[in-house]
Amino acid sequence: MSKRPKHVPQRTCIACRTLRPKRDLVRIVRLSSPEGESTVMVDETGKRSGRGAYLCRQRDCWERALARQQLERALKVTLTEEVKAHLREYASGLPQHLATRTEDEETTERRV
Repeated sequence: MSKRPKHVPQRTCIACRTLRPKRDLVRIVRLSSPEGESTVMVDETGKRSGRGAYLCRQRDCWERALARQQLERALKVTLTEEVKAHLREYASGLPQHLATRTEDEETTERRV
């Protein structure tokens, strides 16, 4: 009797709408303070509490999400220029495009 494969959590990139394993995406989180102010930041661990949105680890998705205000809609907040600059700075360290996917990865991913 074979063991059942381990469950891999899946999330959708808000920019390209591609379903990927959660660990392959970067989470952006909106934290709310007791005073009602919101802070938006990159969540490296993926475990911070707060409203989150996921983006692929490619600069194209980050640029698209910021340009089309997809990130603002997903987090339900208006981003300041300072926050946008911080997110662009983070994205500058990412590759422009992801490496070409293998056939195996293509069968496990689906476009929504």
